[in-house]
Amino acid sequence: MLKFLIPLVMLIQLYKEWKVTQLGVGMLAFLLSVSCFYDFFMYNMGYVFGMDYLSYIMVCLSAWIMFLVLLASEGVKGSKKFHFSFIMTNLVLLLFLMVTFSSISYLIFYISFEASLIPTLILILGWGYQPERIQAGIYMLFYTLTLSLPLLVCMLSVYYYKGSLIMKMTGLGVEVGEGYMVCVWYIFMVLAFLVKLPMYMFHLWLPKAHVEAPVAGSMVLAGILLKLGGYGLFRVLIMFQSIGTKFGNIWMSMGLTGGFVVSLVCLRQIDMKSLIAYSSVVHMGLVLCGLMIFSWWGFMGAVVVMIGHGLCSSGLFSLANMVYERVGSRSLFLSKGLLCFMPSMAMWWFALSVSNMAAPPSLNMMGEISLIIGMISWSEVSMIGIMLVSFFSASYTLYMYSLSQHGLFYSSLYACCSGKVREYLLLFLHWVPLNILILSTKLVSGI
Repeated sequence: MLKFLIPLVMLIQLYKEWKVTQLGVGMLAFLLSVSCFYDFFMYNMGYVFGMDYLSYIMVCLSAWIMFLVLLASEGVKGSKKFHFSFIMTNLVLLLFLMVTFSSISYLIFYISFEASLIPTLILILGWGYQPERIQAGIYMLFYTLTLSLPLLVCMLSVYYYKGSLIMKMTGLGVEVGEGYMVCVWYIFMVLAFLVKLPMYMFHLWLPKAHVEAPVAGSMVLAGILLKLGGYGLFRVLIMFQSIGTKFGNIWMSMGLTGGFVVSLVCLRQIDMKSLIAYSSVVHMGLVLCGLMIFSWWGFMGAVVVMIGHGLCSSGLFSLANMVYERVGSRSLFLSKGLLCFMPSMAMWWFALSVSNMAAPPSLNMMGEISLIIGMISWSEVSMIGIMLVSFFSASYTLYMYSLSQHGLFYSSLYACCSGKVREYLLLFLHWVPLNILILSTKLVSGI
């Protein structure tokens, strides 16, 4: 782990040079991507740090998304809005995320998991667009912290009974304490990550945070921070295998019902970023279903959907920001007719919208097929919810694409730059991994 963390610390020392930092994070992502070994179970195991397949995939995703964040945020440098502090905040956030995903101690995982909230809050409050960003930051802070303290108490209770907080060495059965206490630990430890996922009914902080955050905050939130919830569930559910299967009906019902309801909410959104944010709740509802049924197909599908959603949603947020920089509004009523106004961007809108629908050859398609196989084999009744969620996912994505690209554009708009080379490169680097990684599924299938 040191050979990856040391370059990151050196980048923090060089944070005043925008181009050097941007290139350095890109090289870090490249070095991580070529350092994969297909035969490792736990790579570089130490006292508190180590990597298995899932950790490795999430660390790679974090470095790659952070590289794209710096590529998308040239406007911060151009406007001289404390861009040195902006780079420093993003690099510190990347450091916390790498520590979170590569820790094998639940305590270190908890500390870095909560520490990643601080740079995210600074990004929203410092570089957000509107005065409502303070309310959005407070929403995110209190939703996350409300259930984080019970998570810490439950972890300390587990340490009291088992004498260890090392992952894969801590298993809880009903014989530990009372069966009632194990149920309480299970509920509180799972709820802390469901807020971060976020699950339906705990998701109200997400649209607010996305809408008020700058493009960097939106890309980091959608690309990486939502994956902390799924990754945390993956690690915590190992301790509760015996009792977790008894609650599968509840989580499956909430995931599919919530996904259907939020899909209907997406169909009446007029804000681009709000629509993309709500679509994240739908995808994460499917991830929740895959994790909670305790099957190999479900786990594999959940991981693939998390990777695909991280790349696809991040690309859609960067597209929405490009429209906002030119039109001055994110409203779908004012930003109509972009096919005539920005013709060369229409292809990227189509490519990323199709990937958001889980159409081939995107990673989302492979992940959703795995999730559907797992859920139907768990219960055939779930087919109804899966059909509704899949249909309306395509519906709201088509609604966003058709309403933004077609129609007569706003009369006060007369000319703009259709796209810069940097923006095309940014969208290309989102789209290529999203559609090429399906050719190499051996890494994911080894989990």
